[in-house]
Amino acid sequence: MGNAPAHALTVPLYTPYGRDATIAAALLREAGATAAVCGDFASFEAAIGDDACFAVVTEEALRHVDLAGISARMARQPAWSDLPFIVLTHSGGGPEQNPGAARLSAAFGNATFLERPFHPSTFVSVARAALKARGRQFEARARIEALDEGERRLSIALLAGRLGSWELDLERGVLTASATCRAVFGRAAEDEFTYADLLAGIHPGDRDRTQAAVRESAATGADYAIEYRTLWPDGSVHWAEIRARVVTGRSGGRRMVGVSSDITARKKAEDDLRRLNETLEERVAARTAELLRAHETVLAEVEQRKRTEEELRQAQKMEAVGQLTGGLAHDFNNLLAGIIGSLELLQIRVAQGRTAELERYVASAQEAASRAAALTHRLLAFSRRQTLEARPTDVNALVMGMQDLINRTVGPAIAVTSSGADDLWPTLVDPNQLENALLNLCINARDAMPGGGALTIATENRLLGAEEAAGLDLEAGPYVALHVSDTGTGMEPEVIARAFDPFFTTKPLGQGTGLGLSMIYGFVRQSGGQVRIRSEAGRGATMTLYLPRHTGPLEGPAAEGGAGDPLRPAEGETVLVVDDEATIRLLIVEVLEDLGYAALQAGDGAAGLKLLRSGQRIDLLVTDVGLPGGMNGRQLADAARTLRPELRILFITGYAESAAIGDRHLEEGMQVLTKPFTMRDLASRLEALLRRP
Repeated sequence: MGNAPAHALTVPLYTPYGRDATIAAALLREAGATAAVCGDFASFEAAIGDDACFAVVTEEALRHVDLAGISARMARQPAWSDLPFIVLTHSGGGPEQNPGAARLSAAFGNATFLERPFHPSTFVSVARAALKARGRQFEARARIEALDEGERRLSIALLAGRLGSWELDLERGVLTASATCRAVFGRAAEDEFTYADLLAGIHPGDRDRTQAAVRESAATGADYAIEYRTLWPDGSVHWAEIRARVVTGRSGGRRMVGVSSDITARKKAEDDLRRLNETLEERVAARTAELLRAHETVLAEVEQRKRTEEELRQAQKMEAVGQLTGGLAHDFNNLLAGIIGSLELLQIRVAQGRTAELERYVASAQEAASRAAALTHRLLAFSRRQTLEARPTDVNALVMGMQDLINRTVGPAIAVTSSGADDLWPTLVDPNQLENALLNLCINARDAMPGGGALTIATENRLLGAEEAAGLDLEAGPYVALHVSDTGTGMEPEVIARAFDPFFTTKPLGQGTGLGLSMIYGFVRQSGGQVRIRSEAGRGATMTLYLPRHTGPLEGPAAEGGAGDPLRPAEGETVLVVDDEATIRLLIVEVLEDLGYAALQAGDGAAGLKLLRSGQRIDLLVTDVGLPGGMNGRQLADAARTLRPELRILFITGYAESAAIGDRHLEEGMQVLTKPFTMRDLASRLEALLRRP
């Protein structure tokens, strides 16, 4: 039945006498309704409500009851409701036949009297008519409730959107406005607000175009949309946005229905944005200039920092140079004092004819000179400019060969343990320098354990990946690691950071030169390796030497030279000596002549080359590497080999000035002898070169 609820088909039935209730309930079912049989009047009265379909009652059941409650309830029915009553009577419904019918009609309002006896179809027809009428009432209720809900939602939406609703009767000029609409014009909800008040509240500069827009919409039916300024009663200026549509009623009357909103904040934001845009170029230029100034300031600071850092580096260099030269001056002054003093005493004793003591002074001078040579070797090792005689070396065999020397050096209070890795790779190093480095490390370990302790020497194969090698400043690949560990006093981090600095030492004055670790560092780096320290104060230290693996075969031990007298030279064998130092040249020439060789001399490369171009016999060239005059020893040797391809050549040098001088780069028939050298070493080299097949 339309939009009626499910229980709306229920019919309150009050027929307390005889079989009326049973018969009426059956007929109601035939009509499509369900009877709610009431046993007394109170229950019948309670069942009468807005959701009841209609009511059926017998006249005699109401003769002696008070109908005031039902009458009041019927009077309070909502506008959509007019509950039908079917009254079963024996006397009809006319007042002339049934005076009581007037009482019931007054109480019920919408009452239909059905006189008994009646045909069942009559009752069913009357019931269906009442049911249909009540159904239309339920449909009206549903439409009213839907309208109410729509209005409620519209009101919520308007409040949420801060929109004020209004309506203008175009024929009469009557304005109806909500409280929110009034607030848009600065009015309170209780203030009177007519169309004339609205026009007066529009800014004079916008009033004419506003009225023209209203007339345009009224004439054409077009939607009305406008923004204008409003003047509030307090004199302040605001902005309003108005939108509306013209609606024509059934009677032909037309009205404009719309909404209004306060857009003052939006207009202010738009004005601010417009002003920002107008000054954008100026602000961008100002900001750009500011950034340029900041950039120039940063560049100036960076430049100043670079200068400061350069000055700091220069100061550090000068400090290092001062420390280096000071240490060298101190050590060499001591050594020169021994040499000069010994030579002076030697000269005095010779003049006095006291020859018995000469050997002692000569030995003293030679010892001081040897110490000076060792000092220069350490310096060259630190600078990585010494001449290394690199050979494939078995580090395990080298360590085992030094075992007795190390034990005697560190003393009985220190337990020495060696642990060599199985199948240790060979490495290409100068074995003599590696022995010196190992012995130096063991001495340092001994000094770090004055009360005794344990010294461990270990070797291992290490395959360094890219990340680990980068941390060691090495190329990735295979290396032989030599570890020297002690249980001594250890090192603080700041000591580790300076351990390889030249002349840096933690030992008391006079007990260390500070060149030991720097020499080891220079030698290992020149050999393509690296040195690392791992230590904590009070927990010992481990020094690790990383040496690159050698993939070639190991060489047998070098044959020792004989202890006998050197062989005499062949008749007429001639040696050309080229050295810019006259003293060295004189000594070499005298040794050659003592050995029976003919000697030629030259003070620079040009003079030596002139002799080489001559027709004189020259069997061997002895040349210093660092020669003045634009031609060094290697260039002289190359030119000599061009002129005399079979010429044997011996380089003498304080250090390897060119990588090409290293043994690995020498041509057949060339050797290097490092200064300072003994005359016996010189004789052995000459003999080896001239007697080489």
